[in-house]
Amino acid sequence: MEVASELSPLSGQEAQGKIVERTSYYPQEPNKRPKTRKEKVKSCLRHNALTMLTVGGVVGGVILGIILKNSKSEKYTPREIMYINYFGDLFLRMLKSLILPLIISSLVSAIGSLDLSLSGKIGARAIVYYMVTTISAVILGIILVISIRPGDGKSGQVEEQKETQNVSTVDTLMDLVRNMFPPNLVQACISQMRTEPERPKNMTDENMDHWKLVEKDIPGMNILGLVVFATVLGITLGKMGQEGKPLLSFFESLSGAMMIITNWVIWLSPLGVLSLVASKITEMKSLDEVVGQLGMYFMTVLIGLCIHGFVVLPSLYFLLTKKNPYRYISNMAQALVTAFGTSSSSATLPIAISCLEENNGIDPRVTRFVLPIGATINMDGTALYEAVAAIFISQVRKVPLSFGQLVAVSITATAASIGAAGIPQAGLVTMVMVLDTVRLPANDVFLIVAVDWLLDRCRTTVNVVGDALGAGIVNHLSKNELSTMPHHHAQSQNGADRLTTSI
Repeated sequence: MEVASELSPLSGQEAQGKIVERTSYYPQEPNKRPKTRKEKVKSCLRHNALTMLTVGGVVGGVILGIILKNSKSEKYTPREIMYINYFGDLFLRMLKSLILPLIISSLVSAIGSLDLSLSGKIGARAIVYYMVTTISAVILGIILVISIRPGDGKSGQVEEQKETQNVSTVDTLMDLVRNMFPPNLVQACISQMRTEPERPKNMTDENMDHWKLVEKDIPGMNILGLVVFATVLGITLGKMGQEGKPLLSFFESLSGAMMIITNWVIWLSPLGVLSLVASKITEMKSLDEVVGQLGMYFMTVLIGLCIHGFVVLPSLYFLLTKKNPYRYISNMAQALVTAFGTSSSSATLPIAISCLEENNGIDPRVTRFVLPIGATINMDGTALYEAVAAIFISQVRKVPLSFGQLVAVSITATAASIGAAGIPQAGLVTMVMVLDTVRLPANDVFLIVAVDWLLDRCRTTVNVVGDALGAGIVNHLSKNELSTMPHHHAQSQNGADRLTTSI
């Protein structure tokens, strides 16, 4: 503001305007003055305290695990490992208890509050993104494992465990579709169905096609079936209009309550992650032995996960949104560290939703629609891992694969990743389906089990990165449609207000 203009005589309105203008540049109230460097540092530390504590939990868990492992000559007993893992187990139980109400309430409220044509567009964009990224992850994994060939020369170096599983690819794919339509929703909350051939007592025929098919209930939430039901219910409430408002308001209120509870549980993550990591390191037989036997395989999967999670996916995000993907990912640090510590994308879902809405300003109507579906069917890291593992085992067994078999592996790994539950080491179960495609025995899964616990954490982190970036892309592409619709709760408004400032 020029000095001459301040000294010149002014009318009342002009003087008032100048005063307002001057106070806007030089705020007189103490609470509106610019923050000092020290205050900015304090604010940054306060804002990122939880993330830094969680990272400290991972580092502390590694250090504690190594100290405990080296402080005792003999192997730790299962009871001693259970003591070390106790707080981690409690933390996982708390997170898993939030999955069911959070997924149902988030999906129903998000879809029900959207216009049906808009929810269809958002769903289509999300599904296209999931398919493109999953297929690209599988292709990347196949290229790397064929180029590096980690399985050459490894035959006979890995201890086998004899365990057979009577699982066929056709049965697995059909079970995937069956679980989408559970006959009992209450039962779907605690178990999912799997079909397995069972040889009758008096039959000597080894052909499983002649065996009896038995439907078994496998412990674990049938998330796929619950997602399908919640999606249909949300569409129905949206179609009912005013008549469906009371039930929709209930799910919106439940969703908000679950997010508040999630914020309370999140503050226990540093201690939980420390306990989980320490127990896993203590449980290991020998780190040197694992690296010596499966080092090249481990590095191949790790390189693939890093390229896909931190090069391919961010590049796609940048091309579609023209925004910095790495700042976006850094705002997800709390969710990523939790994903690494828990190795469960479903358990990380509440924290991922919180980070996206609070740190990246993504519209809650998008996060609560896209993320629960993504945590169920978008498993980029798992798809890449399963493709690499199947071809690695074929290299170990000296079984050459044709181009057609490689295509079959890519298709089956994609389908298997969709069917994999978002729980620790679920990929080992669906790996049987991929091995069956290339005529390898199911018990060969145990060739890679020595390093699966660590790779499971890495691929879960990539899964969460893929879900988060997908939500950002869908939010950006749907911005115009979302802006024309009223927000249904204050949290949605806050998320939209932060959209232009947080990313």
